[in-house]
Amino acid sequence: MSLKVIAGTAKGKLLKTFPKDDLAVRPMLGRMKKSVFDIIRFKIPNSVFIDLFAGVGSVGIEALSRGAKKAVFAELSDASLSIIKYNVNALGFNNNAKIVKCDVIKNFSVLQDKYDIVFMGPPYYKNNEKTRALVYPTLKNVVHYNILKHDSILIVQKHIKEPVGVIEELECYRIKKYGDTIIYFYKKAR
Repeated sequence: MSLKVIAGTAKGKLLKTFPKDDLAVRPMLGRMKKSVFDIIRFKIPNSVFIDLFAGVGSVGIEALSRGAKKAVFAELSDASLSIIKYNVNALGFNNNAKIVKCDVIKNFSVLQDKYDIVFMGPPYYKNNEKTRALVYPTLKNVVHYNILKHDSILIVQKHIKEPVGVIEELECYRIKKYGDTIIYFYKKAR
């Protein structure tokens, strides 16, 4: 599978990914990524961006390419961390990237900071309910560890069958559907 940066300073550059038959990581589809970044385009320049469940880093790298001041890549898998490091170095984003080995569910405290844009795209597999149960606890951690600024955007990519639950501190203001994937856009509830 070829994965490219869609826009910005690294537009058209290829990213290293896992072999096609490795289903451990599901990179965000190009049309979905383009749509999400078109929606948030005015918020990206000079922002501090965090990519939770970063996979190969394509979402955080897209943010850097489009002018984010800093991107944090949070990932648990050593193989993914190695690929993120490779991609960040290959595109010259070393000075603007922070790569953190982190279990987003169990060890969120290492990410304590404030972010302008939070993106989370936890892995999921069609026939595995356990992997479709990561969104709600991650949302609770985002709120508990207070990583959102008053005007932050929180973007959640999830499987259509995964329940989200209600988090009173967050307000969902936009929903986009792409096949079996749904993207939610949240802001802090007033």
